[in-house]
Formats: sequence, structure tokens, C-alpha cells
Amino acid sequence: MESPAERRIQAIQLHLSSHQDHTSPLRTNETAGEFVLAEQGYSVILPDKLETGKWDVYRSVLSPLKLVSKFPNHPEIGTLHDNFTRSAKNFRDNKYLGTRVRADGTVREYKWMTYGEAATARSAIGSGLVSLGIQKGSCVGIYFINRPEWMIVDHACSAYSNISVPLYDTLGPDAVKFIVNHADVQAIFCVPQTLNTLLSFLSEMPSVRVIVVVGGIDDQIPSLPSTTGVEIMSYSKLISQGQSNLHPFCAPKPTDTATICYTSGTTGTPKGVVLSHGNLIANVAGSTFSMQFVPSDIYISYLPLAHIYERFNQILVAYYGGSVGFYQGDNLKLLDDMAILRPTVFCSVPRLYNRIYAGITNAVKASGGLKERIFNAAYNAKKQAILSGKKPSPMWDRLVFNKIKEKLGGRLRYIVSGASPLSPDVMEFLRVCFGQVVEGYGMTETACVISALDKDDISIGHVGAPSPSCEVKLMDVPEMNYTSDDQPHPRGEICVRGPIVFQGYYKDEVQTREVIDDDGWFHTGDVGLWLPGGRLKIIDRKKNIFKLAQGEYIAPEKIENVYSKSKFVAQCFVYGDSLNSSLVAVVSTDPDVFKAWAIAEGFKSKSLGELCKDPRARAAVLADMDAVGREAQLRGFEFAKAVALVLEPFTLENGLLTPTFKIKRPQAKAYFAKAIADLYAEIATSDSSLQKLL
Repeated sequence: MESPAERRIQAIQLHLSSHQDHTSPLRTNETAGEFVLAEQGYSVILPDKLETGKWDVYRSVLSPLKLVSKFPNHPEIGTLHDNFTRSAKNFRDNKYLGTRVRADGTVREYKWMTYGEAATARSAIGSGLVSLGIQKGSCVGIYFINRPEWMIVDHACSAYSNISVPLYDTLGPDAVKFIVNHADVQAIFCVPQTLNTLLSFLSEMPSVRVIVVVGGIDDQIPSLPSTTGVEIMSYSKLISQGQSNLHPFCAPKPTDTATICYTSGTTGTPKGVVLSHGNLIANVAGSTFSMQFVPSDIYISYLPLAHIYERFNQILVAYYGGSVGFYQGDNLKLLDDMAILRPTVFCSVPRLYNRIYAGITNAVKASGGLKERIFNAAYNAKKQAILSGKKPSPMWDRLVFNKIKEKLGGRLRYIVSGASPLSPDVMEFLRVCFGQVVEGYGMTETACVISALDKDDISIGHVGAPSPSCEVKLMDVPEMNYTSDDQPHPRGEICVRGPIVFQGYYKDEVQTREVIDDDGWFHTGDVGLWLPGGRLKIIDRKKNIFKLAQGEYIAPEKIENVYSKSKFVAQCFVYGDSLNSSLVAVVSTDPDVFKAWAIAEGFKSKSLGELCKDPRARAAVLADMDAVGREAQLRGFEFAKAVALVLEPFTLENGLLTPTFKIKRPQAKAYFAKAIADLYAEIATSDSSLQKLL
């Protein structure tokens, strides 16, 4: 048997080999053109064999003639099971899954499980499910937030050819019940907090045969009458049963379904996105061309594991043998967790980065005097060095930026942003303060990444070139005046093709055909343009467009992103319709900024709730929004004419956000219906008064 020292030497050799040139068997795409027409820096253009149209197809310059479907250095990895099995062997003694939360609920230092220990638990869980009659191809629900057991269950599903189905903790009981029934889920892993929810409608989920309670104590788990046909047990008991009767793996094929991810979307019932093992491996493999980790890297997991962004991150970290530290379950304590964990890799969404940006810039302005001048001098000097391709002086980090870096643990070498566009000024700020920042664009239906910034690309305001695992084209959207002939940049709906495109919506052929055409192109619904260098910029959303009464088209998300720069705005919902000629906005205020402003303006006796209703406060917020709107060069009809202020944030819990933190527009419209009606009544009164004066 190999000693730990020998395994460590092997791990080092694997790490060194991972930085060799990426040359491997890569898959061709039969319908793509055979010749590269023009290299544009980060992408190449190929002629597409289309019956109609002249839309050019773009591919990554890193793999222009073939689309990547396997890891270049490890083409033997075809499934998630292959990926983890290799890592469990080669990184057996490395720290893998860490948590601060103990069995009694207390929070302490991180306690780690190695790759070898995780592999042992994976086998026990999978064997336990087999013993309970859960057969190959069954759907297994996971109903709790990020913690080590989530990954153990997911690995067990892969090892025994079962299909993991995340049940969003924030979707609410009705959506959970819908997903369980729609996917015919047979086993559900939950925690004590979600067990009661499941039991309340257990009789309405006839497919369920087993419920496993993670963190549950055996003698406190309720027993059910045998007539229900459902067995409830603790996670620890399932582990014990599995260990006493281990079953051989039932390894999946790359074409087998790995997971069904239900996207809550902004409208309608959840849709089940069917992703194969091959889809997920292809996407992660393509990303290794630009994102290379090492076994010593530490990643903090706090983004929902029910979301493909986090699933992708986990697969990538496991491939490189890195460590995953889980947050304690409270977003408000995330920075505390990062200070203890000191991660080297951090993946998040613009919503959080915007708050970091606003917090630091507001603190700098408030400090004033010498401190503000030193920060500005350091910022400008480091920014100029980055833009000129030079190495910034370490003096600025020692003097200013190391203190900022310590807020996120002090060791970050990779910051990644996804889920929605990151504004150029925030991207620039993160690069100057923290170093390497990668922004990507992707969707659940493409197993995550569609495009990403190259690590050496210092330009901002775009989402980079296509992944080596897919090809991208822009299709004309004539009703929105976006065409491939647009100058100076071709524009259109972003369409994606390649091994990363999902298998279809589960049990929904109609909606599948609406988004995947006969040539295999997945239509994203996003509108983009090609910048010089073959880099993609997201400019619009095909589905979220509406007309004002005068016929002007409005893209509300673009306007909301602009208004998010206002110091008062934590979140913003812009509304308009064809019956009205102007926009209104509902703003969730930043309580700290709002309170500081109120004190400075002499509103000392009023609560924040009272301030939200005060006309003077509303006018001040709208004036600041107008200022950032003018700076961003919004057109006249894109300005909100009136604003309502609320203290309550838009959250998953109150149903206003999707798990990817996008606003659920129909729900927000209903939620703020009275406020919206009052704003339009206010505008009508104001317009009427103005007409009388004229």
C-alpha cells in the first residue's frame, strides 16, 4: 500500500503536469465550417452552413477547429464519478470538505474531511440507498443549504448512477412538492428544519420512499405508519447501514443524466434542466484552459449548490484536488467565515461585489483628508500600471490594499463574478484592490460557462470569448432592431452550440423545442454584440423588453444596473407598461447610507420607515438616481419619474428574487402593486397641476 508521503509526491507530479500544454483528443462539430476565416485575438470566426442568414460563428482561439469535451490532460474522465474517483485516489490525504458548524449547532474553527474520507462516506451513502431499494436511474432530492453532506450525497448519486435533484430551500413548499412529483423523486435528503415541511405534504408526494435527515438524532426522528410506505432515518444510520453492506459502484456513462436542475425562472412553474455527465465534464474541461487551480487552493462555498454556478465550481475544485470550506449558513456572517478560512478562490455575484465597492468607496470618502488622498493616489498609480501591462509597485499594496484584502481573508488570488453583468467600474475597482478578477457568462442550460474573460485580458465591459467547449453566434432580432449588419458591432440574440448544451427540459418537449432549434443551437434569450478581439458583450434581454405608451422600448435590467450605482440604492425595481409614458422605480435603500444622510440633514427624530415615506427623502434619492443616470447617458424616457422607498430588501425568502438573484418581475409587480399605482397617481396629479399652470 502506498504511504502518505508517496501519495503526496504523486499529487505534486500531477500538479506539475497540469500546467503542460493542453493537447488532447477533442471533438469535432459536424456542422461547423472547416476553415478559420479570421483570427480576432480571443475568438476565431468560422463560416456556418446555414440554409438562410449570414451569421458568423465564433469559437475560442484556444480550440478553433474542435470543441473540447474532455479534460485535455485526462481524457479518461468522462463522468462526475470518474472525476471524483481520480481525485480521491490522487489527493486522498488532502483536505477536501470543511465546516465550522458542529453537530450541536455551535460554530468553531474549520474541521476538515479528506478526499479519502469523503470517498468512504460516498460509498456508504450510495450502498445504503441500494440496500433500501433505490435503483439505478432514480432521482434523489437534496433539500438543504451548502454543507459537506450535500457533496457526499451528490458523489454517491454519481457513483451509483442516480440523478441528483436539488430542492431549493427558498422556493417554498409548493415548488418543492411540484419538483418532487415532476421528477418522481424516490429519496430525499433533508435537515430537521425542512423535514417538517416535507411531512406536511408527504401524502401528496407518492413517489417518495425514503427520507434521510442530515444532522438528525435517531431517537428524535418521527416514525411513520407502515401504510405510508416511507422510511425515515438519520444520515448517520444510513452511513452505518451502507458500511456494513457495501455494494459495488454502478458507474454512469457520459450520456447518462447527472442532475436535473430546476430553474425557478422569473415566471411560471419551475423547468427541469436535464444535464448529462458529459455536459458538465465538457464545460469544466473547457474552463481549465483559462482557470488553473492547485491542490493548495481553498475555495469558500456559499453560493447555492442548487444553482449550476456553484455546482460547476465544486467540480472544478475537485478536479484540481483543492479544498472547499463551507460558510456557516448565514450570508451576514460570510466575511467572518472568510477571515477564518482565508480562501484563495472566491466566486460570487455582482450584488455582493457592488456592496463591497460601495462600502469601501463610501468609507474612503468619509475618511476625507490625507487618507482619501493616499487611497486615490494608490488607486490611480496601480490602475495605470495594470493598464500599461506593468507590474504595480508593491508599495501600494503594503500601504493601502493589503488592509482591504484582509477583509476577504487576505489570500485571494482568484475572484470570479457570474450570474449577471458586473459593471465596468466595479470590475476595475476589484482588479486594482484584489488582483486577478474573472467575469463569466453562462446559464443552467449550458452547464454553466458560455464565455469568460481571458486571464491576460485587461479590458473591461464584456464577458470575454466563447469557452473552448462551445461555439456562439448572434441571431438577428428584427423586432428590437438588432442585426448582424449593425455598425460598428454586429448585434443579436446569443445562441450556443456544443457538448455543453443541455439534453432538454424534463418532460417538456414543447419548451425544449422553443429554445433548441433543428441545427442544435440553444437560444439564450440574451442579446449581445461582438467587440473587437472577438469578445462578447451582453447588452439586453429579449424577454424582459416592454413598450411605453409612446412606443419606446425599455430594457429595465440595464436601467436597474445604472441606478445601483446610487449611494442610496441597495436594490432597484424599474417598472413601466404600455399604458403609461414614463417609468417608476421601487428602491430598497441602503440602511447605513440612508441613516447617515438623515442625520446629516437633520432628520434625527424620524425612524427609517418614516423617512422612506418623507417626500424630501424620496426627492433626494431620486435626485441622486438622476445624477448617476445622466452620468451613464440614459435616454430621457429611461429615467424613472417617481420613486418609492422601502426598507425591506428583495430576497429569495419574500419571493422577489430567483436563486441567481435576478428580480422576478411579475412577482415584484404584484408585490409592489399599491406603491406602483400610487406613484403613477402622483405623476398624473403633478402633470395635471403643471398643465393648469401653463
